[in-house]
Amino acid sequence: MTAAPRRRRHDPLAPTGSGRVEPPAPSTIDLHTHTTRSDGVVAPVELVRQIRDAGVRLLALTDHDTLAGYREVIAAGAVPPDLTLVPGVEINAIVTRDLGLWEGELHILGFGMDPADAVFEATLASQRRRRRERFDKTVTLLRELGLSIDAELGHLSGSDDDALGRPTVARALIEAGHATSVEDAFRRLLGWGMPAYVPRSGLGPVEAIEAIRAAGGLPSLAHFSEAPAKIELVRELADAGLGGLEVYYRSFDSATVAAVGEVATALHLVPTGGSDYHGDTGTYAEMHASLWVPPEVAAGIPGAGLGVGSLGQP
Repeated sequence: MTAAPRRRRHDPLAPTGSGRVEPPAPSTIDLHTHTTRSDGVVAPVELVRQIRDAGVRLLALTDHDTLAGYREVIAAGAVPPDLTLVPGVEINAIVTRDLGLWEGELHILGFGMDPADAVFEATLASQRRRRRERFDKTVTLLRELGLSIDAELGHLSGSDDDALGRPTVARALIEAGHATSVEDAFRRLLGWGMPAYVPRSGLGPVEAIEAIRAAGGLPSLAHFSEAPAKIELVRELADAGLGGLEVYYRSFDSATVAAVGEVATALHLVPTGGSDYHGDTGTYAEMHASLWVPPEVAAGIPGAGLGVGSLGQP
């Protein structure tokens, strides 16, 4: 029997007939965003400003394997008085069993960790080192394929402490004329099974969940539209300490939101939600127009510090 094809990064969901989610009001919550400290294109302070101007009042910067963006905003005194910024992170966790997952990964979000937790920071630093190794191997592979991006990386690769990822490589490929978009770069070169693909190394999902929990945070499984079909896997993670499930993901259609929400309810998981904004395909304001995370989500987020009622309208 031929195995079902793996869903690639940001592949559209199968049509359900129920259509896109229509926000009843501007969303006041976004718990999934990325800055230049990992694989986003907008600097932390500027992104916080744009997000606040769009009407968000509860925000998590969830850069991959780093709290640097959160710390940068706090150090700059750049949190608007009418916005609550909670510490956030996203960990790409490796699944060793063949479950038909995209690249064999589950992405674990964390909310409300103690930014001063030295053990958690050491765990993230190890993850970032592995990211840098993978990044360098990918650049070397591209060079061997005659697709050098050395000249473009000078201003794209950030500091040594940033959590580098393949979207940065993809943007360099675009600048060098080797790809037309981030998705094109993943589809032809960087994605699983493609010529410049390098396997990830690092934490597994249970290890990521335990690390977030130990630092006082809430671990939540990100953008897992497969949750209804793989509820036993989600249950296994919940037994290991998973506390949330991303129900209100911006690209989910309404039927998927409902189905994933049923899983969250059945397993007593906090429903979380966000845009997964990176900045490659438009401004935050444009993206925000299609985002809907209900105000009551705030009640389950550690460090939210706001009553649900105050998040009803910007």
